[in-house]
Amino acid sequence: MKHLAFPLLAVLLTGASVLAQQKTVTIAVVNNPAMIELKKLSPKFEVDNPNIKLNWVVVEENILRQRVTTDVSTGSGQFDLVFIGLYETPIFAKRGWLKEMGNIPADYDIEDVFKSIRDGLSYEGKLYALPFYGESSMLMYRKDLFDEKGLKMPEQPTYMTSRNSPMPLATKPKASTGSRYAGNRAGAKTWPTSVRC
Repeated sequence: MKHLAFPLLAVLLTGASVLAQQKTVTIAVVNNPAMIELKKLSPKFEVDNPNIKLNWVVVEENILRQRVTTDVSTGSGQFDLVFIGLYETPIFAKRGWLKEMGNIPADYDIEDVFKSIRDGLSYEGKLYALPFYGESSMLMYRKDLFDEKGLKMPEQPTYMTSRNSPMPLATKPKASTGSRYAGNRAGAKTWPTSVRC
């Protein structure tokens, strides 16, 4: 999973006071389909806000992380708004590079955001970023195959649990059902991230 699995809009402390005076707002985002779609909405925003021009800097994730970190750590103010993730948010907040989120509109129900995401976007109990979208991982398995082999999936499995404890699901496939092998392999044994039947 990418570290920017939860890209977020955060107002940089160094750019916050400048933002109210300028006509161009420079936004740094990762190059992915969601951000490209957001950028496509710029003309509507600019029509509704004729005194503001949006300047999008769209780059690959590793370049974005490096450029944003350099920008905020040096206080150069190259970016006014940045999309960052759960990894950067508490680090940047601790260093004083982000401004606490305030004046959240009443129609934005923060309780609709998963607690784990809210916690990841907070530092010392204060919220420093809001999610634009979120990603997650999940483990899917065939309960009937586990039952057939006398196996039990842990209540809260982790990647390392499934990676280090391969499940012996490999059997000769039936002609009518296709493969019964788990989708990924750990060494010579299979483990369940997906089962194709």
